[in-house]
Formats: sequence, structure tokens, C-alpha cells
Amino acid sequence: STAYVEALRDALIPRHELWFAYTMNDPAAREAAASSLRRLVNLPFEADDIHLTTGGFAAIALALKAVADPGDEVVYSLPPWFLYESLVLEAGLVPVKVTIDPATFDLDLDAIAAAITPRTRIVILCTPNNPTGRVYPAATLQRLAAVLDEASARTGRRIYIVSDEPYNRIVYDGAAFRSPLEFYPHAFLAYSYGKTLLAPGQRIGYLALPPAMPSREEMRDAIRTLQFATGFLFPNAVLQYALPRLEELRFDIDLFQRKRNLMVDALREIGYRVSRSEGTFYLFPESPIGDDEAFVRILAERGILVMPGRIFETPGYFRISLTATLETIEASLPGFAAAFAAAAA
Repeated sequence: STAYVEALRDALIPRHELWFAYTMNDPAAREAAASSLRRLVNLPFEADDIHLTTGGFAAIALALKAVADPGDEVVYSLPPWFLYESLVLEAGLVPVKVTIDPATFDLDLDAIAAAITPRTRIVILCTPNNPTGRVYPAATLQRLAAVLDEASARTGRRIYIVSDEPYNRIVYDGAAFRSPLEFYPHAFLAYSYGKTLLAPGQRIGYLALPPAMPSREEMRDAIRTLQFATGFLFPNAVLQYALPRLEELRFDIDLFQRKRNLMVDALREIGYRVSRSEGTFYLFPESPIGDDEAFVRILAERGILVMPGRIFETPGYFRISLTATLETIEASLPGFAAAFAAAAA
């Protein structure tokens, strides 16, 4: 947007001789992020709880390394964001994958509880979820907190949540987003600005600590040390200076809700089985044939590019992104109908 470009252009203008020097956690940027997060999550975050990173990738990597030792286990649900496994393995940790409720796309808390062992150190959540669009309700998050408290007491070792929340401002139908940090203080919040600003190439995000986290000051120190030790995981100076203005920009919920409704209603009329996503800008329909990769190729032949469910370790589905224009989405509908007919033939 023009406002986005103007914010970056203004931040490029030096205010002093050290404007382009090493910049670690610019105070104004941290305060802007903390203020925004306080309004969203209704927890009293302080500026020092915000650790600015080069996007959500780095925030998750920092959280993994801050509390887990090599060989520890990390539990997450399928379908996941497709780079969780790479981040877990790079940290020397062991991925443990569990299924979800296929009817609701909600967490399967019994499966999570059954997967916990004495080596479990972290549970990764993504809400609103990529790729399903599910927003985990408060009741689910409360029950998960109870599961993790009980398991931590039983194993004698605290289990942490890493809450991956790059879409926490993208929630539809007037729903209120609830973060796992509201229910469980042994948690990290990983955020990326790339989704709400639709600018993923400009790498800026943060790792936030909840105000009630035990030993919070020690954890702040550990994360600061890791940001240097892992290769200076701070955003470039210009993005940090621009952040207060970037926080003022708003994602067009109404437009994306219109795009979601248009696509869901049209796909259902064609015959697809698809849930109406509660958040994110994705849909995760079932493939009309078992081989989702083959169906993705059928769509591609008609000029429609989507991602197969196998990328998300969930064969039989495919992911649609609604970041195209409304006109492009409307123009794609005959292609979706033709692909469905071809698959049924």
C-alpha cells in the first residue's frame, strides 16, 4: 500500500549519525508492538517482553533454543506449517506429530496428552491456523493448559507452548481472538508482520513473553544472548524505525471476508467439501480425488495455483490462498468447476 511505502521511505531518512548503525530492539518499535499486543490479547505486556526478530521464522527458532536441549521432543499437530519440522530438527530436537479432529480442525487434546513423554519440552500451536483457518476457542486452550500442567507435574519438567500467531489480527465474523498466553504463562508468542502487511519479503516480527512467565527476566536475558549467538537475529534498522507507523496500518478484514465467502459458497455449489475458515487468508478444501498432488496439477492446467495437502503432511486436501484480487478469485471459479468435473470423469 502507499502508506506502507511511505512508512519505509520516511524511516530511511537519517535522524542522526548512527541511524544505520547496529540496532537491537529499538525502544520505540518495542513499545509500539507491546501496546498493540496489549490491546489484542489483553495482557499487560511491557516493551522489554518484545524481542524483535527477522520474521516469525526467527522467533520460533529462538523459542525452541531458549528452553529445549538436544534430544528433547516437540509436539505439534497435523497439518502443520510446513517448516516446523525443519526448525525443530535444526535445533537438534525431535518432532512428534499428532492428528487433529478432522471434522472441526480443532486440537485433539487426547492425542497431545498421549504423545507427551519425559522428553517433551515444547508444544507448538498455530492459531489462527495455517492451513486450516481454525481459531482455537478459549475452552480448548484452557483444557490444553490443564493437560500441560498435569503432564509437567507428572514428568517433573515444565512443558512450554510456542504459539505461532502471524494471523492473530486476521479473524472473521466479528470473533475475538484468544491467545494461549492468556491461559498458560509458560509460553512464547511468535509474530510476523509479513501476513497482515502482505509484505513477507520485509522480514520483521517478534518473540513475546507473557507478563506472568516465571523467571521472566532470566528468559529475557537468554533470548537476547541467543539473538547474537544465532547470527544477529534482529530486523534491519530501517524496519525497526518504521514499526510504529506500520503498527497503525490495518488489514482489510471486510475485503478478505468477502473473498472467503465468495470462494467457499462457490466451491460448495460446485461440489467441493470445504470449511469456512475462521481466520487467516487460507481455505483447506478436500481434494475431490485421493491424489491431491494430481488434482493440484489438474487445477494448474486451468491456470489455478494451489498447494497440495501433502506439503502439510495431510494428503487428500489442498490449500487456497485468498491474497489474489477479488476479480482474480471470481475469474478462477470456472476453472475450479472444470477441474472438479475433470476429476470426477
